[in-house]
Amino acid sequence: MYTFDYLVFIGRFQPFHLAHLQTIEIALQQSQNVVLALGSAQSERNIKNPFLAHEREQMILSNFSEDDQKRIHFVHVVDVYNDEKWVKQVKTLVNQVVQPNAKVGLIGHFKDESSYYLALFPEWEMVELDSLKDSISATPMREAYYRGEIQTEFFPKGTIKFLTEFKNTKVYAELQRKYLEGDKSNLDECF
Repeated sequence: MYTFDYLVFIGRFQPFHLAHLQTIEIALQQSQNVVLALGSAQSERNIKNPFLAHEREQMILSNFSEDDQKRIHFVHVVDVYNDEKWVKQVKTLVNQVVQPNAKVGLIGHFKDESSYYLALFPEWEMVELDSLKDSISATPMREAYYRGEIQTEFFPKGTIKFLTEFKNTKVYAELQRKYLEGDKSNLDECF
């Protein structure tokens, strides 16, 4: 029925938008399970990474049925600025989730030079996607969010609800203050 036992989707999901949703929906059609490798999973926040890993898990799962939620698994990948160590960390974490002898693949889109990491896992069959949802990027979405806007045309309903509720927190107010004061050094996407 499925081509894969597990498809791995690597991303920061800061925040989770429609292209992410579409990618997971495609993965669920091709694989029994989907492993989301949540990047930048360290516990400190900044304006580039405003949401903690467990918050992103909630945000993501809120957009899927109960049955699909059971097929989505998470691993938390902390930033290490060494490709070899990072790849080893991702593989180790994924191997803790997948069953022995499972057929594992990698799903993603070569968006730009920041997508080079997709080629670092040659042992996983690649499911390469074309640009989804007009190549939307989370960076301008975060910038709009810090200006007080939620660009609802780019987000699924669960994300909109999460972002709306998060705007009422002290954490959001502090991140917004840092953004408005000009601390934009951490806004660019890394993956």
